[in-house]
Amino acid sequence: MTPQALNPATSAPAPVPLHIDFVSDVACPWCAVGLWALERAVGQLQGEVTVSIHPQPFELNPNMGAEGEDITEHLRRKYGSTPAQQAQIRETIRQRGAQEGFVFKVEGRGRIWNTFDAHRLLHWAAVEGAPGDALALKKALLTSYQGRAENPSDPAVLLAVVKGLSAPALTVERASDVLASGEFTEAVRQQQAHVQSLGIRSVPAVIVNHRHLISGGQPADVFVQALRQIAAEVRQAPGAPAAEAN
Repeated sequence: MTPQALNPATSAPAPVPLHIDFVSDVACPWCAVGLWALERAVGQLQGEVTVSIHPQPFELNPNMGAEGEDITEHLRRKYGSTPAQQAQIRETIRQRGAQEGFVFKVEGRGRIWNTFDAHRLLHWAAVEGAPGDALALKKALLTSYQGRAENPSDPAVLLAVVKGLSAPALTVERASDVLASGEFTEAVRQQQAHVQSLGIRSVPAVIVNHRHLISGGQPADVFVQALRQIAAEVRQAPGAPAAEAN
């Protein structure tokens, strides 16, 4: 039998720290569903695991121009879907979002935009912000685009999102400098290349402790089951310390 670390206050096994990389794009509605579901799952596992969630970049439309594209035309061209089919899918996603606590704009997003600058800001938040700031920014960006149909390639929109955060380390002035300078471009490209090297071709993708992959915008109960199983494997691994949740 493998010894388990005990929580001195309860004599129960100590919570298992899990490092989670959440690979996603602001342009992806299923990423909003998946992130809100993942956080619900983590809440249901209090006392069993301690979790840190780290946004990682993925672009669904890396060649999208600054002018964007009408979303109905974009989805027709990319997937061959009709407006009626798109409306049905949008309603399915809206209902799934509601189940997890995310509110989509009922009328939809209107246009698809380039999201690379949003990814640069997310990298900045991870590097210069406090723990959890990058995740807070990710959620705010998803709410801005998926919930209010705001343009995530517009610097004014991005700066307003930063301003709305309760994150003293992330100032609007510094965010403006990042956007104007092209800073972190190479770092984001390297992260994207790493994600591609792992074979990830669709999002959301949830990578736990750098080795376990959970694909898609799964319901919270699926995440609960998966994370609980991974935590059990970490506890049982002979001589292998759990990954630090940071």
